[in-house]
Amino acid sequence: MPLAGVIGDPIAHSKSPKLHGHWLRKYGLTGHYVPLEVEAADLRSVLKAMPQMGFVGANVTLPHKERVMEYVDQVTDRATLIGAVNTLIFRNDGTILGDNTDGYGFIENLRQGAPDWEASAGPAVVLGAGGAARAIIASLLDAGVPEILLTNRTRVRAEKLREDFGARVSVVEWVQAGNILEKAATLVNTTSLGMTGKPELRVPLDGLRSDTVVTDLVYTPMQTPLLEFATERGCVTVDGLGMLLHQAVPGFERWFGRRPVVDDETRQAILS
Repeated sequence: MPLAGVIGDPIAHSKSPKLHGHWLRKYGLTGHYVPLEVEAADLRSVLKAMPQMGFVGANVTLPHKERVMEYVDQVTDRATLIGAVNTLIFRNDGTILGDNTDGYGFIENLRQGAPDWEASAGPAVVLGAGGAARAIIASLLDAGVPEILLTNRTRVRAEKLREDFGARVSVVEWVQAGNILEKAATLVNTTSLGMTGKPELRVPLDGLRSDTVVTDLVYTPMQTPLLEFATERGCVTVDGLGMLLHQAVPGFERWFGRRPVVDDETRQAILS
């Protein structure tokens, strides 16, 4: 019986067991997906033991997404570019492959929620320069976005991403963020600002165009103040829950042999 799970510390908040459990039941597949709370000091030994216990793979969440790269045998190009791993595959030869599906999940969610979205339509404004931003920038550039206008409260972090990703990324001061929205064909909030229990996103939104596609990685609440404003402005908006769902698809297919579909039933299973 194939086993998979999600490794993190803490892990009780993770929605991944509920998601994968839903798909296992929906498709009538044999297998289990379990939460695994693992401290950093134990990460190496746990990874070594998991294949012997019947695990075929695992997801990795905070705070281990970067550290786990030290303990795998091979890392995909996209995980190397992003600098983090969120999906592990334990192969038959005993080696571990590390991948990152966050960017894939982001783009698939964007395309599902905004079917008419075109990467080439114009610049993307990206708010935030943390770990999530790396995956978003990589996926947007790969999809064909001509320019990323990146802004972050701490400029030095944004500058580091510009150095890593090259000339198609331009850094804008955080206090000027509101002034670049009129240029955006796509607007992405990768920060936690606007999340329940977090500070508000205090970027002036008056310059937002009605034809801009707006997405927020935050999904608690599902309709953040940013998405509410954008909806009132007439924008197509995409919430952050779909990214969580879509990023899980490649791992599930590899571990359990069936490619799951992200649909309304999937969303409701997670939200219920």
